Amino acid sequence: MSIPRRIRDYLDSQKAPYEWLPHPQAFTAQEVAHSLHVSGKRLAKVVVLDADGRLVMAVLPASHRLSLSELKAELAAQRLEMLPESELVKIFPDCDLGAIPPFGNLYGIDVCVDRAVVETGEIVFTAGTHVDAARMKYSDYAALAKPHEGRFSELWASKAA
Repeated sequence: MSIPRRIRDYLDSQKAPYEWLPHPQAFTAQEVAHSLHVSGKRLAKVVVLDADGRLVMAVLPASHRLSLSELKAELAAQRLEMLPESELVKIFPDCDLGAIPPFGNLYGIDVCVDRAVVETGEIVFTAGTHVDAARMKYSDYAALAKPHEGRFSELWASKAA
């Protein structure tokens, strides 16, 4: 198992039931979903943002896009910007870029989860590498991450539609 020690030790120390899902190397959330034979609606992706100087982790389905205006309103923030990759490398040194797990609490970051993730009843997520993912009941995840839940994403619309 190549899940970074911080994540694995945390899940194990909390006795959190989870299923490790190794998969072929994949870099985008949609590629991970495809390699796991999981709908993009069921795989969570993470976006890290700066909201008025505090870090926030937004967790939403891979098949959705983040609505900055809705998240900004949800957070009552004046300014909301996505962090550049150079900052992500510093904050998540034990994770591959683009494979950040949805446990902001392990990194001192507040977590916001879109209701579309909550409604699936489980969460499938990249687990710190481009070859590892995990699945767990949403209720178990929520007990660990203690996220704020809200609506701030929308399904990607097809240009042909």
